Amino acid sequence: MTMAQCITCGTELHPERAEKYNYCMARECQEKNAKGLTMVAVGMNKAAEELMILDERTEAELASGRYRDQRRGSFGTSASAPAPGTTARDSRPAARRARPQPARRTPVAASRPWTDRQERLALLYNQQGLTPAEIAAKLGVSTYLATQIVLAARDRRRPKDPAAALRADPTRRTRKPG
Repeated sequence: MTMAQCITCGTELHPERAEKYNYCMARECQEKNAKGLTMVAVGMNKAAEELMILDERTEAELASGRYRDQRRGSFGTSASAPAPGTTARDSRPAARRARPQPARRTPVAASRPWTDRQERLALLYNQQGLTPAEIAAKLGVSTYLATQIVLAARDRRRPKDPAAALRADPTRRTRKPG
């Protein structure tokens, strides 16, 4: 039985090393013969990437579409669109699909977490030019809640018909007095 030898310097290779490599661990032999691996990102999200070594098997899997981005099925990629009835939504078990969804709540004035007095004050402070942070400090609520109070009050007081706003405000005129 012959021992495998390094192709660069001719030293004998350990049998386990000879199973994968034809060069020894000497620095010169490593620099001359070692080849870098080609890596490919097959999956990516905000937290991490899934990287694989690009070999024949990985290349075949990529070509078959195994790692294709499933979110891009409708964005005109080369992958064909899924057949009707085979979307991810329809592939759920029937029992789960049939479960009734709870009714959505409609906003109710009684469920507001602020009082009418806070709303009037928030609007007044807003008209005076105070920032939401300043309004929140005066009312003793969070900046977010102060903003919500002002926005809700504006929406409630805004007339639906623009012409009604002109009629309701006698200081606004549509034409110059003549």
